[in-house]
Amino acid sequence: MASLPGNPGHETPAQEGFVQPSSYLRPRGQSQPMPHVELESAIERDQRIGLQRIRDFLKVRTSYDVLPLSFRLIIFDTSLLVKKSLTILIQNGIVSAPLWDSNTSSFAGLLTTSDYLNLIQYYWQNPEQVTRIDQFRLNSLREVEKAIGVQPLETVSIHPQRPLYEACRRMLESRARRMPLVDIDDETKRAMVVSVVTQYRILKFVAVNVSETQLLRKPLKQLKLGTYKNLETAKMESSVFDVIHKLVNHSISSVPILNSDGVVTNVFEAVDVITLIKGGVYDDLNLNVGEALQKRSEDFPGIYTCSIDDRLDTIFDTIRKSRVHRLVVVDEDNRLIGILTLSDILEYILLEGEGDDDKPD
Repeated sequence: MASLPGNPGHETPAQEGFVQPSSYLRPRGQSQPMPHVELESAIERDQRIGLQRIRDFLKVRTSYDVLPLSFRLIIFDTSLLVKKSLTILIQNGIVSAPLWDSNTSSFAGLLTTSDYLNLIQYYWQNPEQVTRIDQFRLNSLREVEKAIGVQPLETVSIHPQRPLYEACRRMLESRARRMPLVDIDDETKRAMVVSVVTQYRILKFVAVNVSETQLLRKPLKQLKLGTYKNLETAKMESSVFDVIHKLVNHSISSVPILNSDGVVTNVFEAVDVITLIKGGVYDDLNLNVGEALQKRSEDFPGIYTCSIDDRLDTIFDTIRKSRVHRLVVVDEDNRLIGILTLSDILEYILLEGEGDDDKPD
């Protein structure tokens, strides 16, 4: 056996004759390797700073700041007939309204498209009750929820001078997409509804006022932002009733419409139901999806799509320029991949890496 250089005449086991370069970097007596430290990339650092700036902004601005200079507020008394509430919503181009209980002079929640969907589901399950639908009042809607077995949304509100960050957290915790701002009248000391703040209005407020949204350059596929499994879909030939069942049973606000190749051709939204039952006539619910979508108003904003490679900075640009409530994630052939909602975006900017906010910039 040959001798190793530097040790003439001595036989040395092979494993003792090889020295790894890293061993020269270790202090003598240290047998364990140095711990591996992940270096933060420039994109990761920018992403973290961008999220921190958005949260800082939400913590110093109030819910009142989000409101436009001029707006109108429509409040429904809980004794109002459901049929009349539909007419008022359509005449004023709105899809929700705060509720007021005149018996107790108190805020009583929020009327949304989900309430009308629940009523339709109740009508479908109890066809013998269809003649009574015109007699339903808004204070009956909670009983409808119990009858069809859906979990009601928590009745939440916030004072208009509370931080916007707090309003966002309450929205996430209660699954609400919009929330009334409730103040106390100085003279009567009673609650009064000031306005309603929505997820869209909050995110647009951020997009317009926080320039650091341009630092959010990670793509959706890296963020794993949105829903990509167990998606509910329908076809143009599907019945409206089938789609409504999906909306109610899965607590979702939209269902992508696909052709036979899986290509997205449209989206049926919960607000589309309002047009179908205007005037308290429910005959149009027997239409198929394609026929129902033809009844949309001419000012319908359209369907917004994005790819899995799009970044949050470009999505915030879209929110700043257009009235967007969700984006359908598609591939290069426009086939469905997933759904990105405003709730997904709001949850991400509030909660992602929340414990890392104290890191130095």
